Amino acid sequence: MVGEQMAYRELLFQMTRRDLLLRYKQTVMGFGWAIFMPLVNTIIFSVIFTRLAPLKTDVPYPVYAYSGLLAWNFFASSLRFAVNSLTGNANLVTKIYFPREIFPISAVMVTLIDTAVGSLVLAGMMVYYQVGVSPAILLLPFVVAVLVVFTCAIALLLAMANLFYRDVKYLFEILVTLWMFSTSVVYPVERIGGRLGLLLQVNPMSPIIDAFRSVILLGVVPDLGRLLAVAVVSVATLLVAWVAFHRAEFKFAENI
Repeated sequence: MVGEQMAYRELLFQMTRRDLLLRYKQTVMGFGWAIFMPLVNTIIFSVIFTRLAPLKTDVPYPVYAYSGLLAWNFFASSLRFAVNSLTGNANLVTKIYFPREIFPISAVMVTLIDTAVGSLVLAGMMVYYQVGVSPAILLLPFVVAVLVVFTCAIALLLAMANLFYRDVKYLFEILVTLWMFSTSVVYPVERIGGRLGLLLQVNPMSPIIDAFRSVILLGVVPDLGRLLAVAVVSVATLLVAWVAFHRAEFKFAENI
């Protein structure tokens, strides 16, 4: 499977390029949409958690919220495009052989480019709010790698599941919203106590987003125990998803 991915890496590049061009074709704002949605959500949550229900955070709330939304939007948007990646390319899936993993993975790669564009706003906000950086930011590539690996794992599972059961794309929209509010995106879920708090700590996305904020905004080394545990879970989930996807691949054409 790894050999196939290496052999078809040029195709992955071309599919990513194609999807990127199609996403913003005939749009006025273009890459501006990658910035617009997290920025609007940041404004909304800033009004809620600074005016209506004040929330104390270690950094100014707008930059706290935007950083969480930036990482979360990468995850959610990648899955939103990946879930339809196989069914939306029916002609290619049924007529030409190549590793079908390319479709959901290219959806993740396109969204990663969007996130890189959106990070420019985060940099501007950090300058405005005088949030400095420290050597801890050197851990950012590792944090992003864990996020990408976990996202690819879920993307493979969702794309495959939606091919066999078309209800998945509708259930996904409900679940991803619930998942967001169960994650440290716009408020720190670790402050929630009781059984609910313990349940939320199992969520793999919270340690990733907490680590993302720690290395960028707080300038401290994140909880390496939690982050390494999530890294192991992410790699294991990716391997399971990849093998399951590969084994089901011969049934794709007849079910699409």
